[in-house]
This record gives sequence, structure tokens and C-alpha cells, in this order.
Amino acid sequence: MSNLIKGIVIGIDGGGTHTRVMAADCEGNVLAYIEKGAASFHKDGQAKLNVHHAIQEALQQAGKEISDVVGLVGGIAGYDSEADLGWVQPLTDMEGLTGLNLLVNDAVVGHSGALLSEPGIIVISGTGSIIFAVNEQGRQIRNYDMYQYAASAARFLAYDVTYEVLAGNFDESDQELVQELLQFWGFSSIQELAQFALNGFIADRRERNKRFAELAPAITQAAVYNSRLAQTVCDRAVHQIMVGIEMLASYFSAQEVKVALIGSVANSEYFQQQLALRTKAGNHKSYQLVKPVFSPVAGAVLMALKQISMPITAQLLDNLARHPHSRHE
Repeated sequence: MSNLIKGIVIGIDGGGTHTRVMAADCEGNVLAYIEKGAASFHKDGQAKLNVHHAIQEALQQAGKEISDVVGLVGGIAGYDSEADLGWVQPLTDMEGLTGLNLLVNDAVVGHSGALLSEPGIIVISGTGSIIFAVNEQGRQIRNYDMYQYAASAARFLAYDVTYEVLAGNFDESDQELVQELLQFWGFSSIQELAQFALNGFIADRRERNKRFAELAPAITQAAVYNSRLAQTVCDRAVHQIMVGIEMLASYFSAQEVKVALIGSVANSEYFQQQLALRTKAGNHKSYQLVKPVFSPVAGAVLMALKQISMPITAQLLDNLARHPHSRHE
């Protein structure tokens, strides 16, 4: 244990938009925090470089060498099966990085941070979307396991609104949203948007999805201000999230299940309001909507500390909580 205490651990929250890397000592004191671009190859062809540069800069900020790393846990968006290992493993394949190295889906580190790996469900909806649970037996269950996908990620809201506008499904309550949509793309009429759509919007899929995702905040905000179209689209997504929550909750023995929300869409005002109402109503279970304890990157740090058999004490959690990026945004 004495050799381990001299070392550091690294936690990675590798999302579809940002890579967040946190370095901490074995008492939970955060030594460095770095943000770079996406860690998912599906979102960014430079994913490996983004992660490598983030790790290198975190070590530099912490005043440590790569040989000081005794444990690393990375949660990677898009890492869903062994078929993904070809692009996932190189993310942390760095010369000198010989400590315990564990790569998991980003939902796992999200759960570790939000619920401290205790039984409960997390909803991640931002750049991507997943509903992930750990039940009382410690079994990890994803909505993906049943081939259910809650199409609530930012880009899906934007595609959905765009299609409805092109179909003419809007009214007076939606005028500001329609104008914002046109201005976003630089058009003055729906006819111009229609031609843009007919040409495939943007040829490159990654860039197209990224651009559409940027529209999501306008949509969730319009829903708050009673745009019928925005509310219709958001309510569809909320319903799919609830189906996922309720499906995963059926694998719990407890009558009440904790649920935490992670991501820009899930934590938007409208989604929070609607999910609070719907989880309160419940179905075969009751739900306790809780605020995440820690951020996903801090959750990765906790997993890395557990990996090297460090006891997770109240003092360690207090130390970790002192850093602003350890707290859920």
C-alpha cells in the first residue's frame, strides 16, 4: 500500500463532445483537471489524440510523470461491446502507462459519480443517450440490453423539430422557434431550408450531427415558453426516457428506486420538470429523483481508487468534493 499512496490515479469521462480528465492522489485530493475534444471515435476522428493530450496535460499540471499513475479508469461514450475495442483501447495506450487500466462505458463512471455505485438508475441525455442501472445484486443493466434507445440526445430533438417544420406541423406558438431554426442555418424561408434538407443538410455525418446538436438548447428553452412543437418533441423524448426507467426498475426488488439525471438535455429546465412529474406519478414502482453526488469524471476517479484497493472514506470523499469539477454541473 505504501508504494500506491505515493502514486496518483486518473479518471476519464470520455464523452461525445468533451474529454474530461482528472488526476488525484490516493487520498482523493484533485491535482489536475483538463478538458479536450471528444473521446468517441464515432464523433471525432481525433479522439485518440484528444485523450492522449488531455492525460499528458493533466500530468504536467499535477507535476507528475506517467510512471506515477497507479490506476486509471476511463468511461468512454460509444464503448458498447467488444467490437469497439479496436478504437477504444488505443485511447489510453501510452508508453509508460503501466498502472491498472480499466475502460468502461461512460454510463458506468456516471453512475459511480452520481450514486456512488449504490443501487439506482441514471439517465444520461446530452450528446448521447443511455439509461443505466445497478440493482441490489450489483447487476449492471442498460436499456440497450433490451434494444431500447431513448432518442433524447440533443441532435434527435433538433432533427425531430426540423422534420416537423418541413412537414408544416407548427402554429403561432412556434413562430419564434421557427425563426430561430432558420437563423441558425442562415436562411430566410422554409423553402430554403427544404432545399438544404433535400441536399442532405451536411454531407459529413459527424459534422451534421454536431451542428444539429447545437440547436437543442433553443428547443428545450422554447418548450419552457410554451411552444407547442417544442413541447411535443420534448414530450416524445421524455416518454421514451420514462419507458427506459420503468423497464430497468422492474429488475429491482425495492419498491422505491433512485434516479439521477446527467447531461445537458436531461438537466434542461423542461426535462427536469417533466421527469420530476412523471417519476412522481410512477407505475409499478415509485421513484426518488436525486441530484448526482459527483460528476462522471470524479466517478471515474473513485473507481480508479477502488481499483487499487484504496478505502473510500468520508474524508476521501470530502477531499474529492473540494474541487469544483468534482461536483455535478
